[in-house]
Amino acid sequence: MATKKPTNTKTENLRIPPQSLASEQAVLGSIMLRKDAIHEVEDIVNADSFYAEKHKKIFQAMLDLFLKNEPIDMLSLSTKLREQKLLESIGGNQYLAEIVNTVPSSTNVKHYADIVQKKYVLRSLIEAADYVSELAFEEGEDHMDEILDMAEKKIFSVVSSPKSQKYVNMKDALPEAYERLEKLHENKGMLRGLATGFKDLDNMLSGLQKSDLIILAARPSMGKTTLALDIARMSSVVHEKSVLVFSLEMSSQQLVDRMLSAESRVNAWNLRTGRLSSDREFSQLRDSLDKLAKAKIYIDDQPGNSIVRMKALSRRINAEKGLDLIIVDYLQLMTTSKNYDSMVNQVTEISRSLKGLAKELDVPVLALSQLSRAVESRGGKPRLSDLRDSGSIEQDADVVMFIHSDDRGKDPSEKTNIAEILIEKHRNGPTGKVELYFDEKTTTFLNLEKSNLSDFAAAKVKDDLDEF
Repeated sequence: MATKKPTNTKTENLRIPPQSLASEQAVLGSIMLRKDAIHEVEDIVNADSFYAEKHKKIFQAMLDLFLKNEPIDMLSLSTKLREQKLLESIGGNQYLAEIVNTVPSSTNVKHYADIVQKKYVLRSLIEAADYVSELAFEEGEDHMDEILDMAEKKIFSVVSSPKSQKYVNMKDALPEAYERLEKLHENKGMLRGLATGFKDLDNMLSGLQKSDLIILAARPSMGKTTLALDIARMSSVVHEKSVLVFSLEMSSQQLVDRMLSAESRVNAWNLRTGRLSSDREFSQLRDSLDKLAKAKIYIDDQPGNSIVRMKALSRRINAEKGLDLIIVDYLQLMTTSKNYDSMVNQVTEISRSLKGLAKELDVPVLALSQLSRAVESRGGKPRLSDLRDSGSIEQDADVVMFIHSDDRGKDPSEKTNIAEILIEKHRNGPTGKVELYFDEKTTTFLNLEKSNLSDFAAAKVKDDLDEF
């Protein structure tokens, strides 16, 4: 009777990570045979993509030669590796010769590089899974949000790494551009981007453009949130667009109250305190509730929201419901996964991440930002240099707008309620100034048109009579 051999469970569970040494050799050999081959693979793989340590060293040496515009062949590569004292560790000249001799065809270098990269992604996924598994076993319930954030960031790093760059041939992009220009020509005055609901602002910007990062900045209590909510409300209610609002300072109920007051033109304080004095106000509220109920506005009021979590939610809503506009209120309250020594570095990462999100989802991102106190001590109108914490905001943004009003500190009887929207940076268009009327009672901005103001004046008189 044959005895059954004992199985070594540990040996059976030991698995070699995904890799293709033959493909790695083919990539390196192709580059040595044909220098131009590195142009075909530099946007597909990097040194970390290779499984074998010696292949990483060889490819890095190739990149060093390429950056100095030196030839990449057996002799130059051997010399470079010898200078770096790495030649013996990779197997010497004999191994370099072996690599060259194993290349089936250097014209297929891109195909070999794709295989190398796919294996690298699979290895990274396994590593990420192990990392997430270890995080979960720590059972740090008090730090659940931090654990989820770290896990999500690790997974996203695999999805986006490395070098998934794509390019577009100009010839292929021209038909789409012509079609867009023809449409704009046939419909003169048509906006290229998403309508804000403010006529003069839309004329200046031609709407909010896809993939643009738009910064709206002002000192506290100047109406940043109000203007952003007006844009969200009008673009969704009037133009049926889908809007995601990240509110890091105010709760969802506070935002809803503001939008309800603005839409119904009912006094905001009366709405909050329940002092509704007329049937007309109830009727206006009921109509506004119906309109806002149909609006595709999604609110996330998580305080101290992280850029990773915001990206994840934006991607999910875009995939499930479609997304036309993202609003962030406000930029300085966002957190990053890494703890920076200064707020400047933190805001730099945040602004670049928001610009990346705008490009990735191809939607405008309207981010609110604070201004430094310098504008108050200096007096006058805000400038780009007043953007708080980082010059990178100015650099990353496609549009920078400020809210300015001369009413601050004035007696109520002297206030004009006119607010200037100063467009100080417009990457693809003109800069300038737009004036809006700020209605304090309903906390909303209005177009400076006679029809709107006369309607508002009539409503105001009616409110005063009702109160009397």
